[in-house]
Amino acid sequence: MASGSGEERARHWRYEELPGVDLLRARYVRKEFVRHTHEHFVIAAIAEGVEVFHHRGADQYAGPGALALVNPDTPHTGRAGVPEGWRYGAVYPAPDLVAEIAAETTGIRGTPGFVRPVLEDPYAVGLVHQVLRAADEGNALAADTLLRVAVTRLLRLNGGMLPQRLVRTAGARIAARARAVLEERMAEPPTLERLAADLGTSPFALLRAFRQAYGMPPHTWLTDARVRRARQLLDEGTAPARAAADVGFTDQSHLSRHFSRIVGVPPGAYQRERKNVQDARPRLLLPSGVWKKRQLSQTYAPAARERTTAENRTPTSSGTPSGSESP
Repeated sequence: MASGSGEERARHWRYEELPGVDLLRARYVRKEFVRHTHEHFVIAAIAEGVEVFHHRGADQYAGPGALALVNPDTPHTGRAGVPEGWRYGAVYPAPDLVAEIAAETTGIRGTPGFVRPVLEDPYAVGLVHQVLRAADEGNALAADTLLRVAVTRLLRLNGGMLPQRLVRTAGARIAARARAVLEERMAEPPTLERLAADLGTSPFALLRAFRQAYGMPPHTWLTDARVRRARQLLDEGTAPARAAADVGFTDQSHLSRHFSRIVGVPPGAYQRERKNVQDARPRLLLPSGVWKKRQLSQTYAPAARERTTAENRTPTSSGTPSGSESP
């Protein structure tokens, strides 16, 4: 079921045969995503229009044939870059899954991630849309295969080792302590002045330290954390009104407003999809082994040719895979 009205529509769901992966199809025109983070990777394949997202101090633009790529726990926003908005499909694989794929198929050492936030690669865009189509059809083998092929390709073209965040300075240690307090007291957080006093610092010193450590002020981070926790509660079957109260929102409408501006769909629509992870349609088998071999050869061969270029951080794009689907 899609949510939204008018020109805007979105579906955020999971397919039980792809554990640890969220899926999204959406068309947005007026939607603006506030500054937020994801626990998972964001791999968003643009089909039409242009998305603009603020990422690490600059606006990034992704149009048709490009992917918006965001690493876990990286603050970013999102909005339309053209009057007609943008249409896209996205997969959100868990860090453990990406690390597993990287260890098996790349030479990346340490924690893998994406080097650049926008990659022009129509072929990979097509792969992402094929993952979504396979999940829709209940084709578990195709969905899993194509997801792994897509992640491998993106890591080879635009992958690297993520820097480790080390808490060294006094400011960073204070920010980490403040975050722990906010996590513990999510439903009834202290004021900035009280939090700073409890930590032995001033409000503005705490604000500066928190921004530097987490890319956003404490109140913005808290809203993001509340929505993240609400998602977990909704996944567990908690009613939206109860989830809102448990995480500290004043009521369900308060949760819905912030939830939609971060997740992209209202909490009710989000939860309905979670309750229908396994649809009634039978799983489809791949037509033949030839199909799978063709997908692998079309993906790995271009990736191999581009590997040298990718190492220089200037990857080129290849053709769109045959049979790719737009969201």
